[in-house]
Amino acid sequence: MAQAAVSTSDRLPSPPASPLAARRGASPLSLLKLAVQRREATVIIVTIGAVIYFSLRASSFYSVANVIVMVQYIAPIMVIGAGEVLMLVLAEIDLSAGQVYLTSPWFTYWFWSAGVPLGLAIAIALVLSSAIGLINGLFTVRLGVPSLIVTLGTLYAFFGLVLVKSNYTQEQTPGTTGNFGKIFGIGSWSTILWGLLLTAVIWVLLKRTRFGLHTTASGGNPLAAAEAGIPVARVKVWCFIIIAFAAGFMGILDAIRIGSMNPGNSGLDIVLSPIVAAVIGGTALTGGRATVLGTVIGAIFLGILEDGLNIIGVQASWFYFFEGVIILIAMAANVQLGQLAAKLRR
Repeated sequence: MAQAAVSTSDRLPSPPASPLAARRGASPLSLLKLAVQRREATVIIVTIGAVIYFSLRASSFYSVANVIVMVQYIAPIMVIGAGEVLMLVLAEIDLSAGQVYLTSPWFTYWFWSAGVPLGLAIAIALVLSSAIGLINGLFTVRLGVPSLIVTLGTLYAFFGLVLVKSNYTQEQTPGTTGNFGKIFGIGSWSTILWGLLLTAVIWVLLKRTRFGLHTTASGGNPLAAAEAGIPVARVKVWCFIIIAFAAGFMGILDAIRIGSMNPGNSGLDIVLSPIVAAVIGGTALTGGRATVLGTVIGAIFLGILEDGLNIIGVQASWFYFFEGVIILIAMAANVQLGQLAAKLRR
């Protein structure tokens, strides 16, 4: 009987470890898992380091005037980068978003010059911007042309259209005066406030809606998603439309704020920074993993880097060098962290 009692007690579960013991036993590995699972952690640390460094090098770095300049630069990178997150989670890419950003103000100008009221001209420009996204999506999903090629083609097509229609002439942006301009871009903080709103909408779409769930599933395993009843082709087309609309909206805001439009600007230059922001923020180029928050932090880091280099007197061209190095490091880190995450799961 005693022996039976002993064997019964042996079968009883052991009491749970105390929280203190759990914290002690989980320190290095838990931190490593956190860094792997939360890809934003690395770019947050790097961004904080950049802020400290440039603040120590130049006291004007954290002045109100300089902060305004930074946030105005960061806003379009943040919004287009959030749109690129939708693309990258699907294992697609949109190189034309930068050209949509530049062409949308020209759409507005052309219709306004033809006598269309400014508000309606902006609405038409946004519809046309979305139509570019629709074209990109249909060529990609219906004709099977890789999105890299499709969006590169539309980028050059609309760049050429702007050059031909503008006759290489810089124009003043309509809507730069009055209450309209103050709401949509003239105010110091207008651009970043609109940028935060658009980015929040994209985050909600991706993380809090069925559409976002379908997007992530379509990027992770398109075949399984289709077999589960998810309209993968439709999801992709809508993601192309969303990024085109967001890029067009931000392009109009920035053109109103700046007050002029230069037809010689290339959309390829505009779109590279948002893609970099998405990648260094932790979004995978292979699809299935995305972080809008990481993209926002990546955009902030790029803005701090470019502005900080200018303030401390480094030649502006060095920014492109650093951006290229950051791409290489971020891609290598993404691959290595992905492999490490798989090992930790096992």
